[in-house]
Amino acid sequence: MKQKDEKNQSQSDRALKIIPVTLLVFALCGLSFYLGGIFCSEKSLLEGKIVQELSKAVSSPEYSAENALQIKPVTFSECSIDYQDYTPCTDPRRWKKYGYRRLTFLERHCPPLYERKECLVPPPVGYKPPIRWPKSRKECWYRNVPYDWINKQKSNQNWLKKKGEKFLFPGGGTMFPKGVGAYVNLMQDLIPEMRDGTVRTAIDTGCGVASWGGDLLDRGILTLSLAPRDNHEAQVQFALERGIPAILGVISTQRLPFPSSSFDMAHCSRCLIPWTEFGGIYLLEVHRILRPGGFWVLSGPPINYEHRYQGWNTTIEEQRAALEKLQDLLTSMCFTVYATQDDIAVWQKSSDIGCYEKLTGPDVYPGTCDDSIEQDAAWYTPLRPCVTSPRQKLKRSSVGSLPKWPQRLNIAPERISDVPGGSGNALKRDDSNWKVRAQHYKKILPAIGTDKIRNVMDMNTVYGGLAAALIDDPLWVMNVVSSYSANTLPVVFDRGLVGTYHDWCEAFSTYPRTYDLLHLDGLFAAESHRCHMKYVLLEMDRILRPEGHALIWESSYFMDAIETIAKGMRWNCHKEDTENSGENEKILVCQKTLWYASSTNSTR
Repeated sequence: MKQKDEKNQSQSDRALKIIPVTLLVFALCGLSFYLGGIFCSEKSLLEGKIVQELSKAVSSPEYSAENALQIKPVTFSECSIDYQDYTPCTDPRRWKKYGYRRLTFLERHCPPLYERKECLVPPPVGYKPPIRWPKSRKECWYRNVPYDWINKQKSNQNWLKKKGEKFLFPGGGTMFPKGVGAYVNLMQDLIPEMRDGTVRTAIDTGCGVASWGGDLLDRGILTLSLAPRDNHEAQVQFALERGIPAILGVISTQRLPFPSSSFDMAHCSRCLIPWTEFGGIYLLEVHRILRPGGFWVLSGPPINYEHRYQGWNTTIEEQRAALEKLQDLLTSMCFTVYATQDDIAVWQKSSDIGCYEKLTGPDVYPGTCDDSIEQDAAWYTPLRPCVTSPRQKLKRSSVGSLPKWPQRLNIAPERISDVPGGSGNALKRDDSNWKVRAQHYKKILPAIGTDKIRNVMDMNTVYGGLAAALIDDPLWVMNVVSSYSANTLPVVFDRGLVGTYHDWCEAFSTYPRTYDLLHLDGLFAAESHRCHMKYVLLEMDRILRPEGHALIWESSYFMDAIETIAKGMRWNCHKEDTENSGENEKILVCQKTLWYASSTNSTR
């Protein structure tokens, strides 16, 4: 009896021990689901409430000018001169930490907080204020982008030539050594839609020195040039020094930071992207960001291989097989041949939903993407080996059905209905407000609208209102939409403007000294709970050109603190009223000074 009682007691003890463990497991699982829910819903919550919360923050007594945030004076030392071209999230010093397969080391890999630099990036020795637009399209100061390697390797292809203190840009390229003008003329003959405003936005993958994009500006086509950070060529830096839109990026394992159906046209001129490798996943990404009815243009291998193969160190059989493989892959993605002549081949992405319905079978590759990841999700989002189908409800978003440029700038696109609170009336009100504000900006910063300001960044746009208001000025605007805010970037592209997703807790994908004007509207009020103000301002200093300007429209609560940090960065700032002369918001007008690295500089 005693043994039975002891046995029952032992079983009871074990049961009692198991119960807390079981409860702990359930508790941890519940907690993980809760935290996961918070993480996954954070963006959705922000999308629905960002405007209301920002309004509360600005109008609340605790955020008033009387209770303004105060910080101690701060000064920042100079970075070492070997950081003159520092790109924190694509830093060659850190490449060895990452894999070389599919060039993943060239993707964004931002340093952890404890490795972030708190110093001012110096200009190169001999740096001069950039040559002004439009003269800059043809020449730039050698000391501003002192890369001899590209001059030695590409001068025979007329990419650029060094002459005295300048780089000259004859307008050549690997596939158009006789000039980009004739190359684009032939392209327009093959694609008449390039002449009448049907094609407005384009992306150039592997852009060289952006001569193709530069030529298209005069033809009413706004091209975003894309190339990775590298040790030698600095393609994106050359493009921006010339005043041509560009951004650092590479098609590798993650989606490019653009929504689906962004560009009317994509271009690759011997860009050396292995389109048919890895199941064609790179081409699938071009398919995703290309608008239905849009054009993909390829020049270089294997196009015109019959006459070119000997110069490519290959055989005619290898190039014939490569072209057949490419054709088969494009057909499987609902591309059709549009036109070919000489070194140029053009395919068009189908708008016919029937073609995509044929890709839904279990044994079809590539099949259509499921709904597990949004089509527009593109901030650290993995590439997917599937075809992004056009949305059936969108009837007026394909190339040919969108209004032609410039009419499309002022017509509310279909995708505005996807934005919380978005509508045609909301866009009209936004544009009206920005026209008034842009005039006010020109009063407090008269350089806007002159040749002193060419490269502009709107750091937290909604619908691209500032860019639309300045559309007739000799500048272009990089429209940045926060990866944590409402997804308005498709609307920006549908209007015929360009932009990118970004999180301002990290460094932007560009070289130092690449923008003449940075504009932000309530960025710190919206993001200060996530992003440290100091690091955002240091990043602004990195990408702003010496003697460039910043317009900081912000809650009065943050103004003094921003001005204190700006002073520590050697900026000259003064406060201005908004056009409404309210007290809860002010505009800080700043100019970055031109300074040179001291000989004793040793900050790392």
